[in-house]
Amino acid sequence: MSITDSPRLHHSVTAIVVSHDGARWLGETLDALLGQTRPVDRAVGVDNGSRDGSAALLTGVLGPNAVLTLPRSTSFGQAVAEVLGRLEPADGQEWIWLLHDDCAPDANALRNLLRAADADPKAGVLGPKLRDWLDRRILLEIGVTVDRTGRRDTGLEPREFDQGQYDGVRDVLSVSSAGMLIRRDVWDEVGGLDPFLPLFRDDLDLCWRVRAAGYRVQNVTQAVAWHAEAATRRRRRITVSGDHPRRLDRRNAIFVVMANLPFWPLLWALVRNIFGSAFRTLLFLVAKRPADALDEIVALGSVLGHPWRMIKARRARAKGRRQNHAAVRRLLTPPGAGYRRLSDRIQSYLAGTGFVESAGRHHAVASSQEDGEELLTDAGAMQRIFSNPGVLLFLALTAVTLIAERGLIGGARLGGGALVPVIGGSADLWGLYLEGYHQAGLGSDEWAPPYVGVLAVLSTVLLGKTWLAVSVLLLGSVPLAGLSAYAATRSMIPSRWTRVWLASSYALLPVATGAVAAGRLGTAVVSVLLPVYAALATTLLAGEGRRARRAAWGLGLLLAVGTAFAPLVYPLTLVLGALAALAFPRRGVALSVVIAFGVPVALLFPWLAQVLGNPGRLLLEAGLHQLSLVDAVLPAQSLLMLSPGGPGMPPLWVTGGLVSACLAALLMRRNRMVIAIGWGVALFGVLVAILVSRTPVVSLNGDAVAPAWPGVPLAFAATGMLVVAALTADRIVEFRAAGGLRRVTALAVVVVAFSTPLLAAGMWVAKGVGGPISGNVPDAMPALAAVNSGNGERTLLLRTRENGLTFTVLSGRTPLIGESDIPMRQAARERVGVAAAGLVSGRGADDAGVLAAHGVQFVVVAPPVSPEISQALDSQPALARMSLSRELGVWRLTQPAVMPPAPEGDPWHGRWLWIQAAILLVVSALAAPGSRSGTADDHASQNPPESARELASR
Repeated sequence: MSITDSPRLHHSVTAIVVSHDGARWLGETLDALLGQTRPVDRAVGVDNGSRDGSAALLTGVLGPNAVLTLPRSTSFGQAVAEVLGRLEPADGQEWIWLLHDDCAPDANALRNLLRAADADPKAGVLGPKLRDWLDRRILLEIGVTVDRTGRRDTGLEPREFDQGQYDGVRDVLSVSSAGMLIRRDVWDEVGGLDPFLPLFRDDLDLCWRVRAAGYRVQNVTQAVAWHAEAATRRRRRITVSGDHPRRLDRRNAIFVVMANLPFWPLLWALVRNIFGSAFRTLLFLVAKRPADALDEIVALGSVLGHPWRMIKARRARAKGRRQNHAAVRRLLTPPGAGYRRLSDRIQSYLAGTGFVESAGRHHAVASSQEDGEELLTDAGAMQRIFSNPGVLLFLALTAVTLIAERGLIGGARLGGGALVPVIGGSADLWGLYLEGYHQAGLGSDEWAPPYVGVLAVLSTVLLGKTWLAVSVLLLGSVPLAGLSAYAATRSMIPSRWTRVWLASSYALLPVATGAVAAGRLGTAVVSVLLPVYAALATTLLAGEGRRARRAAWGLGLLLAVGTAFAPLVYPLTLVLGALAALAFPRRGVALSVVIAFGVPVALLFPWLAQVLGNPGRLLLEAGLHQLSLVDAVLPAQSLLMLSPGGPGMPPLWVTGGLVSACLAALLMRRNRMVIAIGWGVALFGVLVAILVSRTPVVSLNGDAVAPAWPGVPLAFAATGMLVVAALTADRIVEFRAAGGLRRVTALAVVVVAFSTPLLAAGMWVAKGVGGPISGNVPDAMPALAAVNSGNGERTLLLRTRENGLTFTVLSGRTPLIGESDIPMRQAARERVGVAAAGLVSGRGADDAGVLAAHGVQFVVVAPPVSPEISQALDSQPALARMSLSRELGVWRLTQPAVMPPAPEGDPWHGRWLWIQAAILLVVSALAAPGSRSGTADDHASQNPPESARELASR
């Protein structure tokens, strides 16, 4: 075979260019090869059956005698081996320079590689720094390593620019075959590229074997090459294998790791690959990528299903494997990097971009960025996190919350106000949610409130800690609401600092701080979810195709969660959703709206039907309904200032700045439609709040009558007002740039607007959480009665309230969260109520017998114990005093209590729970972000800000 000759130097370099349908890049690659300041000694081209003129291009540049033509199915390694089999070794130290047809080296690349070779005689493989072919500032590779599951790691951030931060010669586990310079004697010693690896990870396997042979593999950053990654980026058809590229890459990754590791590390890698592949398969299924899930399983099965092939490969690599493993181990991916990779995948999944998968690529390339964000992207993870205004806002709100809630943190038992004392664990909540008949109180066969299931799931995630789940949702609702508002308005409001103002103002509304003070778990959850409702509704109305439909499923799922905690959310969003669908008619919107509001009905039925059967329950929320938690007559000015009344309210003037800023938006001439819609939502919320605050509601079990708390509708009103002010904030920037009086006006508006979050935070920190909620709530069940209730005997607890004496029936313990929201049987409650009244009044009838027939064994009077009540109970011959003080009184019925038998359960209860579980899984899968690659619709969905702003402009 003939060759082209170049002047021979101390080192002899043979360049081999392999092409396969790469004519679009090959010309520049050949020009770069011939333009080296240190020319190659021999140059050979190999064309693997190209159909785009690559062979002719090679022949025209290198000459017909320096080009070899092979079939299309020939791999890169086979092509190189074919050339070396026909070429006699050159004189001196011969180096083989491997070049892909889509890899163009810098003019000084070869010279710098050989300089590094002169500096280290043990160097067997040298590789250049690879940068992106299109954007030549972006780093692709400065060496490659893997973890024990074969996951590729370049050590670079996405779209990281080359600013010389990695310059130098460094030892690495592997370099890419694109631009690889390898000594020919080393090539011959280790056997070259493995023909079993036709594509992907062949260079990793070669370099690993070179390392095991005692040679060094180095990346020389002074040598630069630009790589298009045509095969891994699917820019040309792959013909060396019939497998899908991802499946081939994953199979080769597992194979290379298991073939090159010593025996004991191999066993650990085997376990990690089996469980890791199972976990990744599950993630792919959740992300609606069944093809990738199949590739993951088939790739693992392809390796494990051919043990003799693995044994043969390990025998071929046995020499030096164990002796040089210590050097290789230092170059593998550190264990902690795997958790970071998992975190990145989950973040990308939640962001809707699908899981970040290298799949043989040098790097995952982001699709787009906002102007100026590339500086943040290039920085390290910590800088990206702590320079993000949203993260800083969350941390600031968290600090404010911790200081304000200083009296609640670290207590023995959280409770008070609307929140029953939090006891038990996730297993107790699951039992309450799943059981068909509840022994709590006087017993009930009603459905448990669905929010118990939500808390059970969250408690399970938090290692069974119900108190932690409630603390996160209630005590952490302020920073969570701020983070939610900041993230949810990203597609509507481009300015970050405007979103910071909106989010901080929203998080510190009197509704939010009042919900914490009064223990209103329902309002706290709704305040976190409400901004997400707005974002999903915007996408539903303005998005296209699958993206809008996915938003509809997501909105339905989260709307079910909010409705479970506060049923009033459903009719409020239903009215607004119907009006929005009529105002913005688009193809498919009607179906999306039906999905969004049909999902909560399917997930919450039949509990939702029970609520609608008693319309007053629509105005209640999770927890207790008490007169002390609301203002009997809420002034109109409170509602106009977004203050729902009750404990923990700041002065009305705190929200004056927010209302003033929103009123100022009415003076703007632009975005009149946006202003009208926002103020329409605000007025709707205020009107509903007026009706709610004027409507007396009987508590679930009839022990209290009080006006409903208008926190939820006022949260809707505040959301509309804040969006109006934020969407018109760009005019403030224009006023500031105009100078003069307009600049002064702009500054005044900014000061007034920011006064609300600053004053609210200051007042909350200074006064703390002023309300009935406490971190050390005493156990409602006296220890004396609890100890003697081993067989489930019930306790009648009497309390003195504003409207008289009330009673609660306890079943051997303090009620679980959610049990107070299960209606008792009305007839049984009335009989026990009459009997309790008879005991207190000293009537002398068979009241104790009625209580015993309902399982009541103990009568407890909560503090303060009045002398009249204690004397009346002492006078009853059917009661025996066990303990009496000003703080507590305990009596025992002299006759044994008889627990009434539980009625026969509804056979459809369990079946319907299974049906709802299946519906939940389906809805969750349809609402999941999934992957955005592959279709025109998904490509369009990568630009949410435009669609959202289009809706705003309309």
